[in-house]
Amino acid sequence: VEDSSEQLIVATTRLETMLGDTAVAIHPEDERYKHLHGKFVIHPFNGRRIPIVCDEKLVDMSFGTGAVKITPAHDPNDYECGKRHNLEFITILGPDGSINHNGSQFEGMMRYDARIAVEEALKEKGLYKGKEPNKMRLGLCSRSGDILEPMITPQWYVNCDGMAKRSTDAVRKGELKILPAEHEKTWFQWLDNIRDWCVSRQLWWGHQIPAWFATKKGEEGVLKTDMKNNDRWVVARNEEDAFAKAVNLLGCSKDEIILERDEDVLDTWFSSGLFPFSVMGWPDNTNDFKAFYPTSLLETGLDILFFWVARMVMMGLQLTDTLPFHTVYLHAMVRDKDGRKMSKSLGNVIDPLEVI
Repeated sequence: VEDSSEQLIVATTRLETMLGDTAVAIHPEDERYKHLHGKFVIHPFNGRRIPIVCDEKLVDMSFGTGAVKITPAHDPNDYECGKRHNLEFITILGPDGSINHNGSQFEGMMRYDARIAVEEALKEKGLYKGKEPNKMRLGLCSRSGDILEPMITPQWYVNCDGMAKRSTDAVRKGELKILPAEHEKTWFQWLDNIRDWCVSRQLWWGHQIPAWFATKKGEEGVLKTDMKNNDRWVVARNEEDAFAKAVNLLGCSKDEIILERDEDVLDTWFSSGLFPFSVMGWPDNTNDFKAFYPTSLLETGLDILFFWVARMVMMGLQLTDTLPFHTVYLHAMVRDKDGRKMSKSLGNVIDPLEVI
């Protein structure tokens, strides 16, 4: 604790993330720490002055020491805490899993090597208080088996507030029917609590996002990964249109401009949400579009009521000002003996050839 000999002890399962800590959270009603309200601690490796914040949503007084280290850039719960308290977001990892320039003397180490090195360094400083087993959930990549690392990276988002409101109003007014009606509660649960939709994916396949990053030839230090340069992105139907917008944006000739298209692709559900009208030739007002849109009945599985159906309704209302269908009929799901949905990732599917 700053200007004292007192130590505030925290516990963590990912020791290397302390390099990106920007706060320590305590519960406002915890008598043990009431004298620390509004005070600061000093980071043992980089000397960073870290605030002690009171957060009743995140901290469980009865768990651990009752003090929680906050790494907003590398944990979903800490991220929300960081937004609540206007904390600094410090990314300590590179795309390859190594510690970056924010990692003090641990820069360049791979994340798990850094975990061991941080432990040793804490022992040398007399700040290591012990270790004990702790059961936890780990996110694993379905393809490589690697442990997933929460990180803040630039992404594209869609504000869904207005679209979601129109979609719930359509059901409440009876303009859109969901059958069986018991599934209306799922509809309202998702759409009444809508959040911004992250529509960018770092995959090889999909519709490439129609956005270009504009710079002038010879310009240095303007990085597309830096949020300060968000105004350099232009969204357009094609490269020619993007060049025209970039000329207006940068105030120079086309010959002086370098355009770099974002390599990210659109979320599958974004592309699927366009299905009812895009297959009819939209955005052109084709004969098929005039004859066959909107449709009448959608029949699908109850498990994708939000992921697909709600997206089609939201985007239909937003882009065509018309509901894509007036009735949604949800069928039951084929499940395994444990009641789980059959899926390739779970490995519980049945080969129809074997059944036959």
